Amino acid sequence: MRFQVPQFIEVEDKIFGPFTLKQFIYLAGGAGLSFAIYQLIPSIIFSFIPIIIVLTFSASLAFYKVNNKPFIFVVEAAFKYFFSEKLYIWKKVDAPKVGSTEQEAKQYASIMVPKISNSKLKDLTWSLDIKESMYTNKNQK
Repeated sequence: MRFQVPQFIEVEDKIFGPFTLKQFIYLAGGAGLSFAIYQLIPSIIFSFIPIIIVLTFSASLAFYKVNNKPFIFVVEAAFKYFFSEKLYIWKKVDAPKVGSTEQEAKQYASIMVPKISNSKLKDLTWSLDIKESMYTNKNQK
């Protein structure tokens, strides 16, 4: 017995005329929000700029693609970037005085390495890589 395998599963179905369901929801939401802005601000002159911004944003959500991905992925990534915690590990250190290797070993052993994950093995390898790169950079100077 033969079975048919679905093809073109990445292509969304056109449900509302030439629009997919997502495109229709974005456009209808933008039109509804524009109408609400028009009702709240009775003067068309003052409501024109917010309406244009809302319509442009909803049209870009519906049609604009960045690197063949929908614009909503870019908006989601921007929100995650702006509202998540960031880890800055670069710290400027003045050139240390010429000393013995024992002092250097103590200095590198006392470096505080921030935790990145819950895995102790990953933290250990990451801290060893950082200390090794600091040691090689110092020897190259």
